[in-house]
Amino acid sequence: MSTEIKAPVFPESVAEGTVATWHKQPGEACSRDDLIVDIETDKVVLEVVAPADGVIEEIVKGEGDTVESGEVIGKFKEGAVGDSDSADSKGSKDSKADAGEDGDADKDADKKEAKPDQSQSSDDAILSPAARKLADENNVDPGSVKGTGKDGRVTKEDVQNHVNSAKSSSGSAKVSAATPEANIAAGERMEKRVPMTRLRASIAKRLVNAQQTAAMLTTFNEVDMGPIMELRKQYQESFVKRHDIKLGFMSFFAKAATEALKRFPAVNASIDGNDMVYHGYQDIGVAVSTERGLVVPVLRDVDALGLADIEKKIVEYGTKAKGGKLGIEDMTGGTFTITNGGIFGSLLSTPILNPPQTAILGMHKIQERPMAVNGKVEIRPMMYLALSYDHRMVDGKEAVQFLVAIKEMLEDPARILLDV
Repeated sequence: MSTEIKAPVFPESVAEGTVATWHKQPGEACSRDDLIVDIETDKVVLEVVAPADGVIEEIVKGEGDTVESGEVIGKFKEGAVGDSDSADSKGSKDSKADAGEDGDADKDADKKEAKPDQSQSSDDAILSPAARKLADENNVDPGSVKGTGKDGRVTKEDVQNHVNSAKSSSGSAKVSAATPEANIAAGERMEKRVPMTRLRASIAKRLVNAQQTAAMLTTFNEVDMGPIMELRKQYQESFVKRHDIKLGFMSFFAKAATEALKRFPAVNASIDGNDMVYHGYQDIGVAVSTERGLVVPVLRDVDALGLADIEKKIVEYGTKAKGGKLGIEDMTGGTFTITNGGIFGSLLSTPILNPPQTAILGMHKIQERPMAVNGKVEIRPMMYLALSYDHRMVDGKEAVQFLVAIKEMLEDPARILLDV
């Protein structure tokens, strides 16, 4: 039985999507719930799985095509994979028997025609679209490439490794027959043009919009991370035994930010046209970098969460982000954002607002520096903090005091518990 493969129903905030990758090709066997195609929207990547055991009958929307919510993107044939093949074979045999002597000639012709078809279907079954494109560009025979993907599938990386190996063994760069050979002593000067993904295009649009529409300023401070580091060292083992998760820095920053947001409601607000919306709750977004781009899953009601709850939620979001499993509901809303460039080695930066929020806190690398402590020079683990804010909503005085409040709570963690 043939059924339609449709794009998922998009949320109201998502108008359309793009077919990112077909994981199964026409004629390729699928088991129920196997991933067959990824649909990329401007927020998340949605997965479409096989409705039953069967084969992909037809691809209506190819990779890179734009699709709307619920639109037909392909056709799927349910049932045993070999049913259609056996039926075709039976019909072929019957026709040859009826043809008599002509059947032998038809049989020979069928064999000649079947060989290229069989080879082509074999290539389709083991070669991903990206790998096939790279193979065609470099005149690589797919049969000569060893596949390392699932079920022996040849991946793009396999083809690239094959190309690099061939260049290394020959000692010279190889180009296609249509291109004149050029000797470049200093090595290849390659260029690659790749269309911007829908997610990255959406990110770019939002960032440019934030800079163009908000009166964005950034204020800086620095925090001595020594007390937090000593606290983690003292209680890390007990914390892991009790909660089965490590105690990180982000949970302290999230709790400190929550307390500071209570004291300075404008930093926790947003602008909606000519209205200023003050939120009576603290939903803090945590920026996470993925291969597809930056995403910001939201920690809900952080005021009601403990340090262990925050750490578990961050790990959960990080795992989902790497696997492309974040849903729209995970990233919707948020009243304040924290981004940590320090994990990549950033010493200082000016984070960009995440509209419609009015502020974002930037964490950075912890670096030992000489500091004046009680009239003496000491080497202390210091971190620069940056608060970017919308001056239309937040005054400079409030922004500075907000950042100072976070600094004081981190340098004396007991203030978080005592609310002082």
